[in-house]
Amino acid sequence: MNFPIAIGDKFMKIAQAINFNTEDVAETFTRGGGHGGQKINKSTNCVELHHKPTGINVRYQHHRGLARNRKEAWELLILKVEEHVKGKASAIAQKRHKIEKQKQRRSRRAKEKMLEEKRKRAEIKEFRRAID
Repeated sequence: MNFPIAIGDKFMKIAQAINFNTEDVAETFTRGGGHGGQKINKSTNCVELHHKPTGINVRYQHHRGLARNRKEAWELLILKVEEHVKGKASAIAQKRHKIEKQKQRRSRRAKEKMLEEKRKRAEIKEFRRAID
């Protein structure tokens, strides 16, 4: 598996596991935009990758330099293709599921806290009643 740029070992293993083929990817470089001034607006530093079999597109421009953007774009593409191939078993899907579960737990705790406050308020109101 020959990538046009050196990627991390973690991503290389993922690519081998899903039989990622670099010939299926169309790579183009475009001008960037946004913050960074004249340098970012005049130089070609945005990387666009299109994986033909899955139809996944990645457009990456987080850094001023092309080399770093290119490396991270390839890594992101591998993760997205893995998610497409493996579905819920992929690393990204598992991470999303974990965050969703954490949010559910937080909301349950928040509800319990709210109910406890209501019970305390009810006890205070109970003491205000007139004694017969």
